[in-house]
Amino acid sequence: MPTLAIGRSTADRRAGGQAGFTLLELLLACLIVGIVAATISFAIPGRGSHLAFEADRLARLLSLAREEALLRSAPVRFDGDLDGFRFLVWRDRRWLIPDDEPVLRARLWEAPTQVSIERVDGSTIVEFGREPLDLPFKMRLQREQAIAVIESDGLGTFTVR
Repeated sequence: MPTLAIGRSTADRRAGGQAGFTLLELLLACLIVGIVAATISFAIPGRGSHLAFEADRLARLLSLAREEALLRSAPVRFDGDLDGFRFLVWRDRRWLIPDDEPVLRARLWEAPTQVSIERVDGSTIVEFGREPLDLPFKMRLQREQAIAVIESDGLGTFTVR
């Protein structure tokens, strides 16, 4: 009575029972390992990518703050420090934290972040007014060795570099 070799492929049985992998199987295994490694490396962001993400978020919020200033017909000012940032609205002849506007609420940085602002007029304050044209500025965010720069052209475009 003939015996069956369980777990062996037909090619293995024809070759005299030698076990091993084919070149195609090895290439497929390498491909799968490469895809998994790439996925993991992209899923675990580096320190600089966290700052870039927060800079991108801040650039979008600056755009919204500018629009709020135009819609409210009241100046909106950016205020940032090592711990976080917020926007202030000029009401009743003073700067107030807008409790009624969730977009302009205070936010914390993921880690302590240094904020410096360069404007063409030498001021270090970012303030959006009732006019659609603002002075260009650069806002530099620095955290440990990572640096992100938000540039404004004064026309409402904010670019992260």
